[in-house]
Amino acid sequence: MTVPEDALAAVRERLGLRSDSAAFATSSSVLQPVRRGDDRAFLKLATSGEERAGNAVLRWWDGDGAARVLAVDGDAVLLERADDDGLAALARSGPDGDDEATRVLCRVGRRLHAAGRDPRPGELFDLRRWFRDLLTYDGADPDGMLAAAAQTAEDVLSHPTADVVLHGDLHHGNVLHFGERGWLAIDPKPLHGDPGFDVANILCNPDAAVALAPGRLERRVAIIAAETGMPERRALSWALAWGALSSLWSAQDGGDGSIARAIAVRARALLAL
Repeated sequence: MTVPEDALAAVRERLGLRSDSAAFATSSSVLQPVRRGDDRAFLKLATSGEERAGNAVLRWWDGDGAARVLAVDGDAVLLERADDDGLAALARSGPDGDDEATRVLCRVGRRLHAAGRDPRPGELFDLRRWFRDLLTYDGADPDGMLAAAAQTAEDVLSHPTADVVLHGDLHHGNVLHFGERGWLAIDPKPLHGDPGFDVANILCNPDAAVALAPGRLERRVAIIAAETGMPERRALSWALAWGALSSLWSAQDGGDGSIARAIAVRARALLAL
């Protein structure tokens, strides 16, 4: 995606910002480190409807468990800037570091689920809609994993423990350290539903070496259960459902869904014990 320099320059002028580094684009937004006076911030210009709705979720959380929105200008938001790149380095430092990273992610997720107040943001997807491609899939499935995952997804979707505004993409790169404000989330999806869904991405990240290390899934699930009160089997059920959906999406898009699929396969095996 080409960075829309003119649009960014116009937003910077209206908000009294100056660039602090080059802008860069993702599939759904354009971002640039900026300064407002002496304060460091991040300018984020949404280029998709899903990203605009996610920005609305950030505004609704109002800095409680998430990065604070400092200003809004149309499709652009100005965010406080983190002083840390996320939890991946901690997770890669060894099993104890990964344990701590998992605890941090669980605690941030719990905080987000309790944040905000009525009315909720508009344009939230419910989880059943999010899982539609898995629930309706009728293509090739040599090992039966997708069918098993669809059945499991139907079960957890039909029996939610609560209905909360979710982060939807809670992983090591989306929880950053903000100085005295501690660990906070960025880049939510516009989702609501069972809080258990937000643990699934933890289990698939930050990379294969960590997520697929022998015994790591079981160790993480035990920590998630201790931190959230969620039964281990339910965490594994969400891992199976989400891992299958994520790998299905990757296959459809020509991406690499091997980690998500491996997590789904392992979760299925553990659930069968």
